[in-house]
Amino acid sequence: MGPRIGPVGEEAQMPDKDTKAMMSVEDTPGGKACPNPQDLRPSVFYSIKFFVLCHSLLQLAQLMISGYLKSSISTVEKRFGLSSQTSGLLAAFNEVGNTALIVFVSYFGSRVHRPRLIGYGAVVVALAGLLMSLPHFISEPYRYDHTSPDMPQDYEASLCQPTTLVPAPTPAPSNSSCSSNTEAQHLAVVGIMFMAQTLLGVGSVPIQPFGISYIDDFAHNSNSPLYLGILFAITMMGPGMAYGLGGLMLRLYVDIDRMPEGGIRLTSKDPRWVGAWWLGFLISAAAVALAAIPYFFFPKEMPKEKHELRFRRRVLAASASTVSKGEDSPSEKSPGASQEKHDGLAQIAPDLTVIQFIKVFPRVLLRTLRHPIFLLVVLSQVCTSSMVAGMATFLPKFLERQFSVTASYANLLIGSLTIPSAIMGIVLGGVLVKRLHLGPMRCGILCLLGALSCLLLSLPLFFMGCPTHQIAGITRQPGNLPGPELFPACSEPCSCPLDDFNPVCDPRAHVEYLTPCQAGCTSPVAQEALDKSQVFYTNCSCVAGGGPVSAGSCDSACSHLVLPFMFLVSLGAALASLTHTPSFMLILRGVKKEDKTLAVGIQFMLLRVLAWMPSPVIHGSAIDTTCVHWAQSCGRRAVCRYYDHDLLRNRFVGLQFFFKTGSLACFALILAILRQQVKEEGTQVTVSTSGPQQQLLASGSGKKPEESSV
Repeated sequence: MGPRIGPVGEEAQMPDKDTKAMMSVEDTPGGKACPNPQDLRPSVFYSIKFFVLCHSLLQLAQLMISGYLKSSISTVEKRFGLSSQTSGLLAAFNEVGNTALIVFVSYFGSRVHRPRLIGYGAVVVALAGLLMSLPHFISEPYRYDHTSPDMPQDYEASLCQPTTLVPAPTPAPSNSSCSSNTEAQHLAVVGIMFMAQTLLGVGSVPIQPFGISYIDDFAHNSNSPLYLGILFAITMMGPGMAYGLGGLMLRLYVDIDRMPEGGIRLTSKDPRWVGAWWLGFLISAAAVALAAIPYFFFPKEMPKEKHELRFRRRVLAASASTVSKGEDSPSEKSPGASQEKHDGLAQIAPDLTVIQFIKVFPRVLLRTLRHPIFLLVVLSQVCTSSMVAGMATFLPKFLERQFSVTASYANLLIGSLTIPSAIMGIVLGGVLVKRLHLGPMRCGILCLLGALSCLLLSLPLFFMGCPTHQIAGITRQPGNLPGPELFPACSEPCSCPLDDFNPVCDPRAHVEYLTPCQAGCTSPVAQEALDKSQVFYTNCSCVAGGGPVSAGSCDSACSHLVLPFMFLVSLGAALASLTHTPSFMLILRGVKKEDKTLAVGIQFMLLRVLAWMPSPVIHGSAIDTTCVHWAQSCGRRAVCRYYDHDLLRNRFVGLQFFFKTGSLACFALILAILRQQVKEEGTQVTVSTSGPQQQLLASGSGKKPEESSV
């Protein structure tokens, strides 16, 4: 048996030479004995710096694969006919597996080979990424029109064909070709994606907690904060890279690996365009798999780092006097403070069985939730995380629909503006807390100001958007399903499929038709010389003068507003992120030292259960209520094709405003409680000091009564 790892505070002490020798036999890769412990020193796998590098790359790749689905959510909806509620549930499902297992990390943390378990988790994450792309390979090729599989996809498929030329009006091809096979394939595809998201959450469980504790145990005490700062700085780039990767992949056609003969006649601006969403999962899974390899060669324990980094020594020497004046400086802490902070559940967990741990946890949870500051800070973070989860999942789709931009452009805007702004806000909040030595009261004030500014910046967003396109035959009331009564009477002589979708635009009247057939068009004209992708339809009975009408949706008159909109969103994200570090400090300073470790764990668990899991579903359901025209697939409601833009903007931005208001209210209550605590402490100090003074005044016989009362 190798040396048993005890609590975190005991792990900081390095075993003696005999223990090192024993470690060299049992904990080297492959279990091979090394003749001399000194031979371990040059090995790169016994360097905590190399572990920090590997873990930074792994968490970067893991967050990239976790965030990639959010960047391609509208494309997945379009490809497989999902509603926003279903896609929101899919995006939130990775939190299910994560939340179910994260509680046991504190139990198994000191009993397992942490690097190896991180490697196993990364392998599961990579397999989840491969499984997420599997629906592309088991599904039929994407058909952007409703021609039969043996017919070429072209722009003549949805032309007006007079009823006299066809034997009888046939039902919609997509519904006539429905069978139990087709529906079973759809359910299998959706089930595979939900299973992949669950595996993604399960595989992510050991990566961050075990990696942070491993670095903290074997890094020099002075270097550990620096290493963790480097780790978080690199990790925070993961979501931005996910949106950037989505922006690049969605420019490629979904069936790039099986292009039809003669190519396709779509561009990325066409509303029927579906990008290569699956390719990003393959790239991210490969990155996670490569980053997982070194973890199978790291030891269970490594020599404690003995030397402080040189430049850090010089910085600390220069700022020693400044740091010593801080209210939480190391000089003010007792020698046993580092050990004392692990005296809670984390310390007794190694001595408990799994059943005992499950029994003890609810009692400690209730004890922690009794702290009013802790409870209010967690509620404020729940509101903020709900806002972030909804925006991260559906902001790309909102930009596509509201401003008529492509999916790739929307992702590039988010990845290059919003994510970096949020990172800068987190860093700035940490710098302000550090440099200004903010106490709990000032941390509360900073959080209140950040939440208030973020709320005020969201007000103009209600008025920045584009009006709904005028669509022939479709009313503006949400919830409409396609039916004969929705289409204009001028197309009645044509046998138009009810669920076909090939939009055309009358540029003079700025009216959009679902298909050329609905516009009564009988002949196409392709302008190959001017624009290879530009197609016009003529002889349109529903259009004044007979046309021509252009293929594709009508251009938006206010697409230029997308940049000011994103500027305000990014600035609001920076201000909301400014509260991250101060609110975290309020938790650490608002609970007992022995409960700090558990309080942080409970905080992340509640954020997952109350914010990251329900918020995407809530936002998706709200978006679905603004739909004015649903597609149908095999008799069921599929993807939404048109939204009421004003209603979509008001409900999406309104949800964000609601959560921001909740966060602001929580911080206001926190500040009120902190002020009350300061008053009570001041009253207690006055009472405790006034007793001896009154006795001294009473004993003096020569004093006047007025002085005595004073």
